[in-house]
Amino acid sequence: MDRTYQERAPFLPKLVTTLAEGYGRPQLKADLLAGLTVAIVALPLSMAIAIASGVAPERGLYTAIIGGFLVSALGGSRFQIGGPAGAFIVLVAATVTAHGLEGMLLATLLSGVMLAAAGLLRLGTFVKFIPYPVTVGFTAGIAALIFASQIVPLLGLHLAGAEPGPLVEKLPALWAALPSVNLATVALSLACIVALVALKLARPQWPRMLVVVAVAAVAVWATGLDVATIGSAFGGIPDGLPVPSLPPVSITKVIDVLPAAFAFALLGSIESLLSAVVADGMTGRRHRSNTELVAQGIANVASALCGGICVTGTIARTATNVRAGAYSPIAGMSHSVFLLIFILVAAPLAAYVPLAALAAVLALVCYDMVEKPAFAALLRSSWGDATVLLVTLGLTLFRDLSEAIVVGFSLGAVLFIHRMSKSVEVEKGPHDPYRLEDGADPEAVIFRVTGAMFFGAVSAVGAALDRIDDHHRILIVDLAGVTLVDSSAANMLEGLAHKAKRRGVSVYLTGARQDLRRELLTHGLRRPLVRYAESIEAGLATARRRGELGPGKFTGAVAG
Repeated sequence: MDRTYQERAPFLPKLVTTLAEGYGRPQLKADLLAGLTVAIVALPLSMAIAIASGVAPERGLYTAIIGGFLVSALGGSRFQIGGPAGAFIVLVAATVTAHGLEGMLLATLLSGVMLAAAGLLRLGTFVKFIPYPVTVGFTAGIAALIFASQIVPLLGLHLAGAEPGPLVEKLPALWAALPSVNLATVALSLACIVALVALKLARPQWPRMLVVVAVAAVAVWATGLDVATIGSAFGGIPDGLPVPSLPPVSITKVIDVLPAAFAFALLGSIESLLSAVVADGMTGRRHRSNTELVAQGIANVASALCGGICVTGTIARTATNVRAGAYSPIAGMSHSVFLLIFILVAAPLAAYVPLAALAAVLALVCYDMVEKPAFAALLRSSWGDATVLLVTLGLTLFRDLSEAIVVGFSLGAVLFIHRMSKSVEVEKGPHDPYRLEDGADPEAVIFRVTGAMFFGAVSAVGAALDRIDDHHRILIVDLAGVTLVDSSAANMLEGLAHKAKRRGVSVYLTGARQDLRRELLTHGLRRPLVRYAESIEAGLATARRRGELGPGKFTGAVAG
């Protein structure tokens, strides 16, 4: 049924197709319980991510409520949970520092337009081509940057000025501020981290983040501990949603924030589709990449209009949704409704939440973000994968995330081309693969090519094929083992055929599939320049019939 809907309406949300399958009270109950579970996880995390991104905590909640609702309602995954993500902390914070809050909102809005356009242009499939070492490298780099940004609230430091964004500038500033460490804050941070780890080991089914943050808030309220809280730093959070409004727009401002918008869109598309793939692996379902990108785009536009930050699919919350027994996108929509209820009912309580507790939550999130076994395996696997991994990590830490992705992707592509070029093989028959019975010198030279004939392998394949002696009368290139022929390879074969023709050698291309033959014909490889045959034997038989070879019976075999 889902395939039929996708063929008729490729951008139809999964919500519609899921409801069309049948939806009743048991499914609604499962979705509401899953939504409540995810909301409990998302509540402290959304505020923590917003604070770490350099904006007020309520903006993280706006993002989870408005963006998360639209991602689930319009997206291409049954189980995707949208909201603010730790991967965006560095980018959002840098954008706020460079362009202010209004510039960040405009960049988020523009990124939403880019994401929706990418989905409508059906580019979702191509986003999945990001090499694995790149994703592992920039995820580890982001985790390190996020942790560095949480050192101030974890230790209660007081910096002389604004906290620098780049790591090379941040570390000296943090070192200089170490004498201002707040011992009460350090004790609270350590207690929260220990409690989070202990609950994960002893009670993994509990909502440990909410429990630890709530207990820390009660402890601060009851003891009057001298630590920074949401109330002291931000004055609390509003008890409702803002009225949608368009951030100031001008041509100059758009041009200024365009690089940030592109980075938001690029990272958002990668993070969202990766999260959807994780959900597919856990459930056996299949998401619709392009529908998901369109939904992410609309969600980011709406989030920006309501004062939120970047929206993306969140892997941890999506996995929690699946494990909690969600049935449909209504689970994700209900998670946003539960968060809205919290703002309407319990907003004043947020003022007591200590920033150290939220920083402890993010510190554990950073630890979980780093794919430690995968990182170690890539370092051991090959020099190419290790290089891509370390370059991406280094650029993420010391340069720019979008630059890291682009350079890492480029290195990965070059590595792939190099490996593919090595996989192409050209086998030539023995010295006399087809010898006449009377013992005359062979008149036919035969090559068998296997693998993908593309621009990366053209030089090696061309050098192997370009060995035609004067006594040869025909050249047979067997393409039965070829999986791909691109324009560069077709041009190389055409040049080889012209050279053979000038020397009086007939060229036969044998065993080519119909799609490969069409590609070759498009590039001029047709009669009388070359002839096609179903097999080597058929090509030899045609050459004999046309008088291009002697009448004797051929013996021997092609190598391989």
